[in-house]
Amino acid sequence: MKFVSYWHDTAPAFAGGAEGPVSGHFDVAVIGAGFTGLAAARQLARAGVKVVILEAECVGFGASGRNGGHLNNGLAHSYLGAKAELGKERAIALYHALDDSIDTIEKLIAEEGIDCYFRRSGKLKLASKPKHFEAIVRNFEALNKECDPDTALLSPEDLSQEVVSSFHGAMLSKKSAMMHMGRYVVGLAEAAVRHGATIFEGAAVTEHHETNGVHTLQTTRGSLTAANVIVATGAYTTKNFAWFRRRIIAVGSFLIATRALNEAEVQAVMPGNRTCVNTMNIGNYWRLSPDNRLIFGGRARFSATSDQRSDEKSGAILRESLERIFPQLKGIEIDYCWGGLVDMTADRYPRAGFQDGLWYAMGYSGHGAQLSTHLGMMVADAILGRADRNPMQNYPWPAVPGHFGKPWFLPLVGMFYKAKDMLE
Repeated sequence: MKFVSYWHDTAPAFAGGAEGPVSGHFDVAVIGAGFTGLAAARQLARAGVKVVILEAECVGFGASGRNGGHLNNGLAHSYLGAKAELGKERAIALYHALDDSIDTIEKLIAEEGIDCYFRRSGKLKLASKPKHFEAIVRNFEALNKECDPDTALLSPEDLSQEVVSSFHGAMLSKKSAMMHMGRYVVGLAEAAVRHGATIFEGAAVTEHHETNGVHTLQTTRGSLTAANVIVATGAYTTKNFAWFRRRIIAVGSFLIATRALNEAEVQAVMPGNRTCVNTMNIGNYWRLSPDNRLIFGGRARFSATSDQRSDEKSGAILRESLERIFPQLKGIEIDYCWGGLVDMTADRYPRAGFQDGLWYAMGYSGHGAQLSTHLGMMVADAILGRADRNPMQNYPWPAVPGHFGKPWFLPLVGMFYKAKDMLE
């Protein structure tokens, strides 16, 4: 078993990083070479802006290369819950932004010729308990009427053609998609460079200062100045950007990938070949990879640490969950086990905008694979003076009380959600 992201291990290496020391003056400096930062840089470079990306590790090192490979439209909340919290207009705008984000990715892939197995698969939200399906039905009725007619309800009988497991019905979101995340992030980086962006890997930002509207960024490879800075680091945001650290909760998300399944095994497990998520508070999500591995993930443990020891512990928990949902795969070989950090906000809504002289987009709360490209481009458009299409514009983002970067409270949160899963 390899303790490495399947997406990293099966993607070509990015070879377009700049050599030599970090230096010079740029119109825009982007911190973070994940989907958000790369999409913003590509958008800016296409408009003739002199843009640089500073990445502490390598392209796609963080959440962009460590997720489940889903491009799911829909919110982290129920539509009814979002409407109650945000108001109907903003809830619909945010929902449509997630729809649009998949269109944006599909168009970008076509424009840049990125070979990343993009496919409109549809997503199943699977009811783990009978009363969960009752909640799905209520949400579906409002959502289908007010926001997204490309949804459908599936009965347990319908599901026999989709996923061979015991669930109590599902909602199908037809616009959802999947792709190979590693191949996409490398293709996006190559596109940004092709349009004129400069990418420095291994250039962690250690200091940031602003004087008279000019930003100075000190990195482990040298320093530069810039007129604008975009912080696109999500859960990997460092202490020198404390305003964001107090508002982002880094939560571990862990995954395993089985050996490749043969066609008979695919039909016995996932004949519908869609992205799937269940309705438990400590839930799981899964899909088939391009080479027919079952990629199966979840929170597993409420931890803000992702290293081999932590990933291995979480992988054992995920195997138990996989075998409980798919007993027909009991004892199957696990070829990959990995983890990463997800940038959660306290209310699980994303944020993007301008704060204290810095542009930013983050807080995707488990929906960043699809939304980050879109919001990164929105931030770039705002810098370019184009119309601001940010669905969360001017929405309050208070600091998490008692939180200064290390989420000490995660075990308590985990206990709370475990209790809810037992009782609900």
